[in-house]
Amino acid sequence: MKKEKDMEKEDQETSAVEPLSPISQLFLSPTLYCVIIFTLGFKTRCNPSSIVEGIKNTWIKFPRFSCKLEMKKNGKAVWVPTTYEVEDHVIVPDIDYSNIENPDQFIEDYTSNIANTPMDMSKPLWEFHVLNIKTSNAESLCIGKLHHSLGDGMSLMSLLLAISRKTSDPEALPTTAATRKHVDSNDKDWWLVGRFWFMIRIIFTTVIELFKYCLTLCFMRDTKTPLKGKPGDRVQSRKVIHRIISLDDVKLVKNTMEMKVNDVLLGMTQAGLSRYLSRKYDEDTVAEKKKIRLRGTVIVNLRETTKIEDLANMMAKGSKSRWGNFVGIVIFPLWIRSEDDPLEYVQRAKSTMDIKKLSMESLICYGVIKFAMKMFGEKVVETLVKRIFDHTTLAFSNVMGPDEETSFFGHPMSYVAASALGGSQALIIHFVSYVNKIVINLAVDTTVIPDPYLLCDDLVESLNIIKLAALEKGVHKMEV
Repeated sequence: MKKEKDMEKEDQETSAVEPLSPISQLFLSPTLYCVIIFTLGFKTRCNPSSIVEGIKNTWIKFPRFSCKLEMKKNGKAVWVPTTYEVEDHVIVPDIDYSNIENPDQFIEDYTSNIANTPMDMSKPLWEFHVLNIKTSNAESLCIGKLHHSLGDGMSLMSLLLAISRKTSDPEALPTTAATRKHVDSNDKDWWLVGRFWFMIRIIFTTVIELFKYCLTLCFMRDTKTPLKGKPGDRVQSRKVIHRIISLDDVKLVKNTMEMKVNDVLLGMTQAGLSRYLSRKYDEDTVAEKKKIRLRGTVIVNLRETTKIEDLANMMAKGSKSRWGNFVGIVIFPLWIRSEDDPLEYVQRAKSTMDIKKLSMESLICYGVIKFAMKMFGEKVVETLVKRIFDHTTLAFSNVMGPDEETSFFGHPMSYVAASALGGSQALIIHFVSYVNKIVINLAVDTTVIPDPYLLCDDLVESLNIIKLAALEKGVHKMEV
């Protein structure tokens, strides 16, 4: 009888074991090891007991946050359920905050330190640090660290939203702006013709973009600039900083230029990098429009839009909602020039992004990684992905947060910042929105970029210049 029970228990444990997705496997490799660091700024002092209790009631109900990684004999990693104390993962450092002269600098140093500290792979791969220190943007903070194998940025933001509640209604889930697609089908004949031409454009664009992808894999490298890291192993130490800008400023440019928020952010990035590099080069290398090849890897979410209610159900037992790393990698060329018209940066960003939206580059990239992982193994795929990072300059992503005031286990939030750290690129730029704010997150290799604050200033100043140009254009339209 005892033997039967032991066999039954072993069968249950075996069935609970979950293999990692191909992308998650890559994030475990030594050269592509990647973690996500996020900061929640609160409007009130933080109660660590409330955080612990809230995590017990929500977060750990999702199986992956109650699992550890184990390596099988075949070299494959799997998720294995384990028991642990939540209190061991919620860290309240013993710090005398009264002796800290510059709280903002202290938080940046603290965040960078935990970001660069390797995670203990023998336990669940997440931790929270609670700091009751007042900064220029918050009364207290919670800094989280998660291994990227747990999920991509969209998954983790979705989980954050699913366990948060509206400040105005403590029982209601927060909302985000949804992208709605509309097809005008009044004239079905013309719609069919347009659909056929659209498919031709998709095929043609995809072939061109995949050809460029292959060239990058083989030999096409970015120009050596003060932003380009040395090819090789992943960056061992990064400086993590952030800056808050107005979402309304971005929307003003968006509405004036009739484009998406992401187009404006990419245009602002192009302008900021051009501004930064123009200082670094001999007088006017950038201004003279000499050819500078500078590209970024953009992480693209491949999921269909998911309702927050569905995400909240992820924590329910037996939920079939998709979770994990379901993303593709797109190579995005950046326009590095000194333009007389600041709006040229956002217009070029939109043109390039429109091409990328037509291409199936990101989906095919994910499929190739998945196929190659099965056929040739992790080492081959790791080498290919590493070449993409080595041959490009930076990584870029934009994650959409809640569009109304939200509380995290009873703590009203003032902002959300996040960044993924990994790979060999010296510069990683992430944008995260929260209500009427956008947080610019920079993670830099200071041996390559010793002045990240100057770079951040250039990004912010570029947005201001683009906004003024958009205002002038808007006034001109009204006069006409």
